[in-house]
Amino acid sequence: MIEVNNLTKQFGHKIAVDDLSFSVGKGEVLGFLGPNGAGKSTTMRIITGFLPATRGDVKICGIPVADQPEDAKRKIGYLPESAPLYPDMTVFGFLRFCASIRGFSGLARKEAVDRVIETCFLQTVVHQSIDTLSKGYRHRTCLAQSLLHDPEVLVLDEPTDGLDPNQKHEVRKLIRELGKEKTIVFSTHILEEVDASCTRAMIIDQGKIVAEGSPGSLRTEGDGSLTELFRKLTTSDVVA
Repeated sequence: MIEVNNLTKQFGHKIAVDDLSFSVGKGEVLGFLGPNGAGKSTTMRIITGFLPATRGDVKICGIPVADQPEDAKRKIGYLPESAPLYPDMTVFGFLRFCASIRGFSGLARKEAVDRVIETCFLQTVVHQSIDTLSKGYRHRTCLAQSLLHDPEVLVLDEPTDGLDPNQKHEVRKLIRELGKEKTIVFSTHILEEVDASCTRAMIIDQGKIVAEGSPGSLRTEGDGSLTELFRKLTTSDVVA
């Protein structure tokens, strides 16, 4: 469902993404791990068509993102790292607006909005203005908009950022459930998310893949600790 081939992105002389190749199939949840500045968000922006690649290509459900961006984006639900919101809107008004942009109207729009409000546990704040929400509820509102059109592919950048422990538990559970039928990639630097949500994980550092496998196989590489593997593979640049 997601195919990334020899993906490279340069900003001037800086190589942010360095010849990445990987694929994610239906029913897979890929955790995209790496320290800050590793290239996670840049890769996700290219996958979703928000940034062009310097070299390489991405296909979503067989559709080339660079050549057919509108068709590819219809297949994707995207939660960016700093998702935009309209603070003077209510949660309901914002989601209704986003559904309209997605082409929903009438009963179909109401059903889509009601579905994501329930899915993302927004019932208690649905009529509040967004500027009165906590960071966690704002983030869940952003997640809800990415699910409105029931996409086949979900790309989630730090989906549990700002959530309290109970909210994190619910979002991780939601990701696991959605991952049974969809293709999901989500970035994080919280290693416990791997065991909580992922079927597979990939560690990148300085734009390159440095480890990939199931949570269990990665722990084995780290002598029983995913944290130790992460530190071993990604701290040299920080130390330097």
